[in-house]
Amino acid sequence: MAAMTSSARPFLNRRLAEFGTTIFAEMSALAMSTGSINLGQGFPDTDGPEQVREAAVRALRDGRGNQYPPGPGVPELRTAVAEHQRRRYGLECDPDTEVLVTAGATEAIAATLLALLEPGDEVIALEPYYDSYAACIAMAGGVRVPVTLRPHHDGGASFRLDLDELRDAVTDRTRLLLINTPHNPTGTVLTREELAAIAELAVERDLLVVTDEVYEHLVFDDAEHVPLATFPGMRERTVTISSAGKTFSFTGWKVGWVTAAPGLVTAVRSAKQFLTYVSSGPFQYAVAEALALPETYFEAFRADLRAKRDLLATGLTEAGFAVFRPAGTYFITTDIRPLGDSDGLAFCRALPERAGVVAIPNTVFYDHRESGAPFVRFAFCKRTEVLEEAVRRLKSLAG
Repeated sequence: MAAMTSSARPFLNRRLAEFGTTIFAEMSALAMSTGSINLGQGFPDTDGPEQVREAAVRALRDGRGNQYPPGPGVPELRTAVAEHQRRRYGLECDPDTEVLVTAGATEAIAATLLALLEPGDEVIALEPYYDSYAACIAMAGGVRVPVTLRPHHDGGASFRLDLDELRDAVTDRTRLLLINTPHNPTGTVLTREELAAIAELAVERDLLVVTDEVYEHLVFDDAEHVPLATFPGMRERTVTISSAGKTFSFTGWKVGWVTAAPGLVTAVRSAKQFLTYVSSGPFQYAVAEALALPETYFEAFRADLRAKRDLLATGLTEAGFAVFRPAGTYFITTDIRPLGDSDGLAFCRALPERAGVVAIPNTVFYDHRESGAPFVRFAFCKRTEVLEEAVRRLKSLAG
């Protein structure tokens, strides 16, 4: 038997002590053990475009990327990212100094926060937030300050940002704002007016801004994705993050990127090189080709997801949930109180046995757990027949 350490100190450092197994691992395991339909974790159940997959195969066979790619990313992908930003948003980026390829958006967020934060710096994040935000802020020694998106029912159910609350959260210790739009898990897409107010605040208080825009192509109806970097005074203070996984349905490739002014990219690269160093060599060439796909691909992609959103939203409403119809992402947030429940975590743990479906409790995305307690998130990035079966099962909740 191995000897016990004489130290009583825990193995996990105190910055990460609050972070255990993610809710996604727990719920995915529950889906497997119960044979439930997994509408919890946000990954598609089909692959993306065949021509993009074949581009990866071609790169492998041609020996491109099988060894270490360049630290900043292969030139073809950096050029494609820069062209994407110019073509869609009018943002001019130098592919050599203002684009950095990362191991997905998650590494981009981690490297950015590790690079830009000193211990004690405050980071304002929109709550509820992607769980890695909290962990990355903690690893960097920062202090997270949540500003809560709150449910509104005027003109349709949605979650909105209170700009006065955001302004009041800024202190002399605030280093940066961490903004996610389109927003996971609520599906909110910040409006031009909201983004303009955020930009004005950042310039006024001389704040850095990190924007997670991985769902930039997943916007519906009248919603419009507008990068914060396009607003006056923001180009030089904004780190924009995106990735290929959500847009092209190859989440396992883990290809993301950062665009920012040269000094910011240099700082992020300094941290990134000691994380993965490099990654996803052959896939970088494939993503470069994916970014150049015609607009018809993006239009068809949005139309397919919009139809799936409507299918699941209608089914959830008929099952008795109060539904917040998302303007973006591929997640629907629901309120379980009309079903007679108010504890989303307990509800989700029981749902596989009750209805054969797995969802995610939004409370895990909140510091203010009580604010998220009655909300539950479902993913609709699944095949239509899977969503139809999930809807059929969920209707049993309506009695």
